[in-house]
Amino acid sequence: MLQATGIYKSYGTLPILKGVDLHVAKGEIVSLIGASGAGKSTLLHIIGTLDRPDRGKVVINGTDVGSLQAKQLSMFRNEHIGFVFQFHHLLPEFTALENVCIPAFIKKESRKKAEHRATELLDLLGVRQRADHKPGELSGGEQQRVAVARALVNNPSIILADEPSGNLDSENAAALHKLFMDLRAQLNQTFVVVTHNEELATIADRIVHIKDGRIESVDRHAG
Repeated sequence: MLQATGIYKSYGTLPILKGVDLHVAKGEIVSLIGASGAGKSTLLHIIGTLDRPDRGKVVINGTDVGSLQAKQLSMFRNEHIGFVFQFHHLLPEFTALENVCIPAFIKKESRKKAEHRATELLDLLGVRQRADHKPGELSGGEQQRVAVARALVNNPSIILADEPSGNLDSENAAALHKLFMDLRAQLNQTFVVVTHNEELATIADRIVHIKDGRIESVDRHAG
């Protein structure tokens, strides 16, 4: 599903990534952990096509993303990559349902089809009854579930999550972790997750430890 090979990235004279290889299979959950500044989020942004590597290659679901022009890359990102961030980035003036629909509208889906899919996902994630509420009327846990639904609306090849439970209390964080496991079981969804949360890291099939811009070690779990 994902092949990132020989990834190097520097900002000015500061090297951030120093030859990282990361391959992720369909339906796998991989956690990236390491100290602040180790390069985790930079790697996630490169995998997610939000940034380009100085050297190296990223292939997602058979497409070499480095070969795409800017407009093609934007379309590819919207259709094939779902993002979940620590801060939900929901648009405050829109309802939960409308927020979930936005990537589908960008894809030029009809309103009827987009709203049907969004409603299915909100139901799956246990927040269908909040569809007509705006983000300011939702709890933190509900906002994060809406953000996950938005990430899923275009049936992406992979979901990239950057500290997804970092802004949640322990109860909602545990619920989010279970949700990722359920989505993998029900949809065979693939996840790459950057986290400092040990409980979230340990639900992964593999924990990839990044230190000083390199992969230091990999722990394998039962999944």
